[in-house]
Amino acid sequence: MTNLTDALHIPDTQSARDERHLVIQRVGVKDVRYPLQLRVAGAVQSTAAQWSLDVALPAEQKGTHMSRFVAWLDALDAPIDAATLRERHAQMLDKLHAAEGRIEAAFSFFIRKRAPVSGLQSLLDYQGRWIAETRAGVTAIWAEVGVPVKSLCPCSKEISDYGAHNQRSLVTVRAEILDPLARPVEWHELVRFAEDSASSELWPMLKRADEKWVTERAYENPKFVEDLVRDVALRLNADARIGRYSVDVENFESIHNHSAYARIERT
Repeated sequence: MTNLTDALHIPDTQSARDERHLVIQRVGVKDVRYPLQLRVAGAVQSTAAQWSLDVALPAEQKGTHMSRFVAWLDALDAPIDAATLRERHAQMLDKLHAAEGRIEAAFSFFIRKRAPVSGLQSLLDYQGRWIAETRAGVTAIWAEVGVPVKSLCPCSKEISDYGAHNQRSLVTVRAEILDPLARPVEWHELVRFAEDSASSELWPMLKRADEKWVTERAYENPKFVEDLVRDVALRLNADARIGRYSVDVENFESIHNHSAYARIERT
């Protein structure tokens, strides 16, 4: 009969030595759904994120301790901003006895918006992503937003006697936050980089007076996909808190069965 003392002496196979002498750059868990708290426009939101967590494994070590990733997730007990993410990322590496690793969390968040004429309030959803990565002793923190906007074609407006074709567009901004503690960049600020550059931003609830305003606003502010991606990039260039970035714009064309696409990145 096995007693309790014997049961506690379970071999740690993951920590055994491996003789194949191959470093693994990334090993961990992927697509783990777990709660996440965010601070958006001064308020805390609770959401569910899809997490991927990994570390680099030295050539001599057989395996990593997968359960420690989930234990790290379960210990997240406060809203995550860029500074907190950097701190918790370091804790994860320490927990896994790793020098390099990566955290990625994809989620939805909401911003309360006021319609341009009626003033009606409603929530619009956005796609967000946190990324923290340490390589060669350097840690980078990235925030990404997916922002739906409206774009109207300048060419269509120019050649038509009346009207112009327009469509919904998706602007995806991934920005490196240079100094998360001293100079944070908030989620609503990243959203504004995209919305302020579009033919018009979107609202989830509009009355007829608002719909008229949005239609005319877009008509007066036509943008090619090239215009939109450049205008977002110019706003990012002007913000000293942001380092490397990428901007992707996809126009879901209303007169074609394909999308128009553009990308700018600063590396």
